[in-house]
Amino acid sequence: MLAVAGSLAVGALRWLAAHPWVPVALLLCAAAAGGVWLRRRREAARRDRARERGLRYALPQIDALHHRQFEEAVRDLMRRDGCPRAIRVGGAGDNGADVKATDPFGRLWVIQCKHRRAGPAGSAVGTPDLHVLNGTGRPVHNGDVVVLVTNGRFTDRAVAFARSQRLHLVDRHLLAQWAAGSAPLWELLGVVPSPRRRGPGS
Repeated sequence: MLAVAGSLAVGALRWLAAHPWVPVALLLCAAAAGGVWLRRRREAARRDRARERGLRYALPQIDALHHRQFEEAVRDLMRRDGCPRAIRVGGAGDNGADVKATDPFGRLWVIQCKHRRAGPAGSAVGTPDLHVLNGTGRPVHNGDVVVLVTNGRFTDRAVAFARSQRLHLVDRHLLAQWAAGSAPLWELLGVVPSPRRRGPGS
């Protein structure tokens, strides 16, 4: 077996020595393919950045989304507003976080998303969801700003609980302003923790 393998290797080396252009051609092809792939990746990244800069959603668009798409939309809105590394982490074992993002001031945002297909006619988000978020947003995820976003509404108890626990709520009305591109979410919320570092231009 070793003799056969050795014989094949010697034969291959001799063939390459007689045809030195073959490895050169293969290397050139690989380099060309790599260049095409890199160029396409850069073009896709540029398209994504352009899309994020001009990203807008109307409420009917948001209502029509699947809950996973809603999480992706929230992630993309955070990216649009200056959080390029915002990620969607929702799914099994997400520990109450669907989106995480670090804003231009160094604050870590932990966001839970609750999508209602019926919008404001759907069931209101209550305190049980906020209990989960409150139990993980800071202790588990180390969030500076802990938020629950819905295209629906909140119960009065949920609003009172959120206020008492320094949780931030984004209801349908506030989501419409944010999705329309009026201002970054931290400006719309108003009361958020102080920046960890000075922001751009400050």
